[in-house]
Amino acid sequence: MRALIGISCRTTLTVLLTTFILFTAAEAAADVTLFTGVSASPANRPVRGFGAGLSLIVLGFEFEYADTSEDALNNAPSLQTTMFNVLVQTPFPVSGLQFYGTTGGGLYREQLGGAQKTHVGVNFGGGVKITLTGPLRARIDYRVFTLRGKPVAAHPQRIYVGLNLGF
Repeated sequence: MRALIGISCRTTLTVLLTTFILFTAAEAAADVTLFTGVSASPANRPVRGFGAGLSLIVLGFEFEYADTSEDALNNAPSLQTTMFNVLVQTPFPVSGLQFYGTTGGGLYREQLGGAQKTHVGVNFGGGVKITLTGPLRARIDYRVFTLRGKPVAAHPQRIYVGLNLGF
């Protein structure tokens, strides 16, 4: 009799726990960002790009492409980055602000004059998504890159402001 009660309680508990998880799980949220900013290493140059991400509560994943202009007068190469990142973020906006930290890696291409390098790199940084109206948000982001190989600037930094649309 005692064994039957134990099995019945475990089965009931398992069913209740499974039901609770299924009905309270948060849906995945996706977003896209168009941005413009400045890369400050080795000289200030404009950067523009886009990103697309998917997040579930506090953990997210993002693909990002950015293109930084060349400044031949200051020996600053153009830089294109294609990065895949992991984000850790606050689970919901607080007073319209959702903070995040990010790290990831991918490929870069650096060009200066006729010279060109393509190699791998990593990045880390953080930022904030600011609720504007409905699913529309502003995004401010700062990144530090570590580029492998022998780039002109091994640790470029970038700050941008973007328009983010969640769906």
